[in-house]
This record gives sequence, structure tokens and C-alpha cells, in this order.
Amino acid sequence: MLIIHVFVHVNPHRVDAFTAATLENARNSVQEPGVIRFDVVQQDDDPTRFLLIEIYRAPDDPARHKETPHYAAWRDAVEPMMAEPRRSVKYHALFPDTAAEWERAH
Repeated sequence: MLIIHVFVHVNPHRVDAFTAATLENARNSVQEPGVIRFDVVQQDDDPTRFLLIEIYRAPDDPARHKETPHYAAWRDAVEPMMAEPRRSVKYHALFPDTAAEWERAH
């Protein structure tokens, strides 16, 4: 499994548009066979900051995700909305330690 946290800072006047585009991407992403979870969260004390929590079955699955039409549409739509470039950090799971346990937690 591969867990990626994507940190996004959006321009204040673009929060609603970013949210709509990101939720559409997430709804499509969870349909991909390699995606275990695709969570979208917004920071309480700064609503211009978002965290995307992406959990993939295999190391090659993020690349497959980036080949989908919904990802390309999201990427192109939200890029000009960002206050700064998004950044990501990769993690591996200690607990739960299997895909089945992550799916059950969903």
C-alpha cells in the first residue's frame, strides 16, 4: 500500500470552485481499482487549506490515477486556483496494515 497526503493552499476567492472540482475528482477516483481511499478534508481554522488523503493498493497505482481523464480535468481546473504549488508526502501504513482493514475502516 502507498499513502499520499497532498497539501493544497487555495486562493480565498476560489475555495468554492476548488471544492467542487476536487469532490468531483474524488468521487471518480474512488471508482478506480487501485484506489483504496480518497479523502478530501478542509482545515477548520483556515478554509483555504485542504488535505487530500490518497491510499493506493500498489506503488504503480498513483501513476495510473494520473492517467485518468478525471484527474487531468481536475489538475487543469485547479492549478490556477492555488495560492502556492501543491505538495505531497508519501507514507506507508503501520496500522491498519492491510488494504482490507483500510477498506473496512472506510
